[in-house]
Amino acid sequence: MSIERLYIDRTVVHKPATREIQDRFKGPVHVVDAVEDVFAEISNASDPVAAGKQILLLTQNKGTFVKACPGTREYTCCGYQILNVGTFCTMDCAYCILQVYFHPPVLQYFVNQDAMLTELDQVFAKKTVSRIGTGELTDSLIWEAHTSLSEVLINKFARQNHAVLELKSKTVAIKQLKNLPHRHKTIMAWSLNTPRIIRSEERFTASLRARLEAAAQCRQWGYPLAFHFDPMIIYEGCEQEYRAVVNAIFDHVDADAIVWISLGALRFIPALKRVIERRFKDSKIVYGEFISGLDGKWRYFKPLRMRLFRQMVRWIKAKAPQVCVYLCMEDDEVWSDAFGYTPEEHGGLAQLLDDAAIRHCKLTGT
Repeated sequence: MSIERLYIDRTVVHKPATREIQDRFKGPVHVVDAVEDVFAEISNASDPVAAGKQILLLTQNKGTFVKACPGTREYTCCGYQILNVGTFCTMDCAYCILQVYFHPPVLQYFVNQDAMLTELDQVFAKKTVSRIGTGELTDSLIWEAHTSLSEVLINKFARQNHAVLELKSKTVAIKQLKNLPHRHKTIMAWSLNTPRIIRSEERFTASLRARLEAAAQCRQWGYPLAFHFDPMIIYEGCEQEYRAVVNAIFDHVDADAIVWISLGALRFIPALKRVIERRFKDSKIVYGEFISGLDGKWRYFKPLRMRLFRQMVRWIKAKAPQVCVYLCMEDDEVWSDAFGYTPEEHGGLAQLLDDAAIRHCKLTGT
């Protein structure tokens, strides 16, 4: 889905990132005194989610740029830190929580990068291992056509030895990453699913083959890699199709290139079900065997999740015994069933991932 109009908050017209984007943008440009007017325009659209993907608002992040992943107390969290460079996404996945997370959903890009870089300096000054990613409230690479964000961040992280940047995407917008002196401090990551789910539930995203080819290219440029199976969706025949995706990963890249692989099953807040039914009329993903989880989200019946995770771990470990595989937002019972141990038995999930980052990204430990 392409961006049709560019709105600029008048308070940021002087920012270098604003000028860069304005110079690259080919469509209409409007400077606004009240960003609330942009929000109102989107709210009044017949499909606010679709409307919000076609308008880009340049503004400033008035809060903090680096935040801890919210997680929940009931499930094991990985201790990730989120770098908020913008909000929303130009792609359109049926299961995306961002459809109901923002009110209204607005494609925003934060141009006060001086504040962002200052915050990163403060994180780096702590000299503790940090795993930071931009792909929580947006896709990390959708900004490549309009900005030099990835170049700025990759160069910034390359100049220190305690933190790693993860850029996670469903696109193949990697051309600007070539020849950057990343020093292994940036992990290029892709969200993966079966071709069937990509075709039916992930509009405007790259194909599985294209994602894996992009990963292979990034590996040739020396970047460490990661893959995320999240959300995994259970349907008839899904197990062998997910196994085929695992095989395809290792047909494209060597196991030594991979820092970690995450597994997470579909989960959603009740409000998202109505949005999916309205916007994705052919989708069947919300009609599985779900129960309400401890966090209030609908989750697959636990034995179903456990079976799929157990098999995925076995298939991955058969190809790459040493790769770090972890579960996203699951409890100790599910972990024990899939791995034969809980994260706490190995120092906690955050420690397991820190150790993987230290090994692959040449970080200096605490």
